[in-house]
Amino acid sequence: MRPIDLRSDTVTRPSAEMRRVMAEAEVGDDVFGDDPTVNALQAYAAELFGKQAGLFFPSGTMSNQAALAAHTRRGDEVFLHEQAHILLHEQGGAAVHSQLQTRCFASVDGMLYPEAMEPFVHTDEDWHHAPTRVVTLENTHNRCGGRVLDQARVLAVRAFCDRHELLLHLDGARVCNAVVASGLAPAEIASPFDSVSICLSKGLGAPVGSVLVGSADFIRRAARARKLLGGGMRQAGIVAAGGLYALRYNIARLADDHRRCRILAERIAGAPKLAVDVGAVETNMVFADTRPSGMRAAEVVELLAARGVLCLDEGPYTVRFVTHLDVDDTAVEEASRIIVDAMSR
Repeated sequence: MRPIDLRSDTVTRPSAEMRRVMAEAEVGDDVFGDDPTVNALQAYAAELFGKQAGLFFPSGTMSNQAALAAHTRRGDEVFLHEQAHILLHEQGGAAVHSQLQTRCFASVDGMLYPEAMEPFVHTDEDWHHAPTRVVTLENTHNRCGGRVLDQARVLAVRAFCDRHELLLHLDGARVCNAVVASGLAPAEIASPFDSVSICLSKGLGAPVGSVLVGSADFIRRAARARKLLGGGMRQAGIVAAGGLYALRYNIARLADDHRRCRILAERIAGAPKLAVDVGAVETNMVFADTRPSGMRAAEVVELLAARGVLCLDEGPYTVRFVTHLDVDDTAVEEASRIIVDAMSR
């Protein structure tokens, strides 16, 4: 029996129809700008998110790192949440690739607050400090439980950036989940940002890729950074076709993942040895505290894997479950039953 894989929405497999459009994609040499399918994907993503231009990347990590490189100069400072993907899961790329200093701020909801950042803004006039150049947000915020950033607070960060002449970047690895959960249009979500990285290979179900969108001038600079990072692809239209299909057809269906995640959270909250905050479930992630069981998260992951449910440990006592397009209602009910049964013994 195939395991029920709740480790991540990155484990999704392209549908038969997505495979068909990929196989039939018209291609060219993208480094020369000649791949029509890549060009179509970039233009579609830019229009959908209300920006002038887009650029296709092999991964969200490369997209984020190219954005930082395009926005900054060596020795600049970037403001980040202390649990940001850019900070924790990109191998210190801001420092390695662009020689940037990172300053981190804490919050329970993944948001950065102007009053916390205000004392730490530095300009080019002060040669004792790294000049602050970019603020980055993440929506939805992975390590804070798939939380959707409050748009009013995002606009407050935008106003903060305007006051200090700073740029604002969005790591939108799951920005389409935020679109569906908030009811806001993609362009409205993206409007406060100078650049947005949009992942295609998570809940949207494409096999690979992200698109970075922003102004035409910014995208030209990002294209140079992409080349430097090794992201110049040739007949990339084959994979770009999957991403284009995902943006066209797989955004609205994210609502099913959110609904199923809520059901999963409600079911496993009944397990006597797991602590689950059902009210904190906003999109397709549910986090469970394993301390009531006396077990570490890694032990719970191993226990559930032996019973056919795959999940991830996100800390010493935190287990993460993620719903996605390859997990239907039946799978959610079965996974819930297995988890509750295993944690009741």
